[in-house]
Amino acid sequence: MTWNEQFLDLFRSCLEQYRNGNTDLDSYYSSEDLSFLSSIGYKPRELFDFVEDFADEGVHTESTSLLVAAVRRDYFFAIQDKQHSDKEITRDDIPPFGETLTDIPYLPRIIAKARAKLRGELDPDLMYGCGGDRKFLSDHGDIPVADFLRNVWSAGTDDLKIANYVKNYSA
Repeated sequence: MTWNEQFLDLFRSCLEQYRNGNTDLDSYYSSEDLSFLSSIGYKPRELFDFVEDFADEGVHTESTSLLVAAVRRDYFFAIQDKQHSDKEITRDDIPPFGETLTDIPYLPRIIAKARAKLRGELDPDLMYGCGGDRKFLSDHGDIPVADFLRNVWSAGTDDLKIANYVKNYSA
């Protein structure tokens, strides 16, 4: 089985558990599932958050979840050489909601979250692709959440390149 098929099977299994009333994410995963998630640089809470949003709000479909996981996996393999970061970024480590970049509110915050997502450093209480992120991406031309993540990776540390991408996307 390829990693993407395994990911989708796990997504579907978690979705079924959630829809059956199980909201205890710690009971979702076998040791094999946890090993698999770790092997692609993913945390159990990250998958649960996407499952929960799909079940409750119809956002982050399984294909969207797979695309985001693919970006993280590629980064984990290509940049991190399959080495997990020992850092964890909390709400206190990211820019506040009102901060702007090139007069674009929220952009510094979503960039910081995307970079932390790429590195696998998001605290379990932080989500890349949350409601605020989705609103931002929607307000700027319906940028797909995985596309934004790939563009943040591509831009490296060049925040202005990301700002230009957002401006050009919504033009």
